[in-house]
Amino acid sequence: MNLQNLISEIEKVDGEIIDRLAHVSRRGLFSSLTKKTIALAAPAIMASALNKSYGQALPQSVKDVLNFALALEYLEFTFYDYGSNLAMIPKNYKPAFELIRQHEQVHVRLLKSVLGADAIPMPKFDFSAGGLFPDTFTNFATFSAIAQTFEDTGVRAYKGQAANLQIAKPILQVALQIHATEAAHAANVRYMRGQKGWITGGTAALSGLPSVVDGNYKGEENTVQAGTDLAAALAGDNRITPAMVMQAFDEPLDKATVLALVAPFFAK
Repeated sequence: MNLQNLISEIEKVDGEIIDRLAHVSRRGLFSSLTKKTIALAAPAIMASALNKSYGQALPQSVKDVLNFALALEYLEFTFYDYGSNLAMIPKNYKPAFELIRQHEQVHVRLLKSVLGADAIPMPKFDFSAGGLFPDTFTNFATFSAIAQTFEDTGVRAYKGQAANLQIAKPILQVALQIHATEAAHAANVRYMRGQKGWITGGTAALSGLPSVVDGNYKGEENTVQAGTDLAAALAGDNRITPAMVMQAFDEPLDKATVLALVAPFFAK
């Protein structure tokens, strides 16, 4: 893996990571590494720490989850990488999209490091979705709408796999940390599109998106949590609407549903 430029990427994404790793080195784990070497090797170091924490070879079910996540991270990173230098992105939004691109790149490299030889190769993509979006990289409205859909779906995808990582708690912890960052991406992209930072209801239109991506939002109209219909339970409080209850909880998506939703963006 080419890590030549990772030092600058990691410091931009997480300015404190080097200090945290340096702190670990004072306890002996990285005593032989310089600051620059730590930065260059960070994904591999973190992967090694995960594997040591887990204490054995990863079960196939965990590898399957990580490769599923890797496929989605490949999709997002490549999308933002293609769009990183395009003039159609408003100047004031470019830094945010560049930072998101860097986050996705670090996620890709970490997942590949954890999986090692079992990591799937990067697929080829079709960001027109078979011609459905012919202006993806020439029209900011289309580009940002696809970005929002990818991020919203990615958040739900990570959530949907949490139970499958219960047998590998250190990896579950990192997956949840990635999940939280993806949620921040989603809120940021929504803000740039003039939307609220959270999902309301189970249709794309409520998120300012075309109905063709309704499937990505199906289920978000749910108001029942832990067996309780919160909209009904809180109906006596006129400050709380069913829409607020929908917004307060994000719903998971299972692997098969996510793969079907993103399939049009993978080249045949």
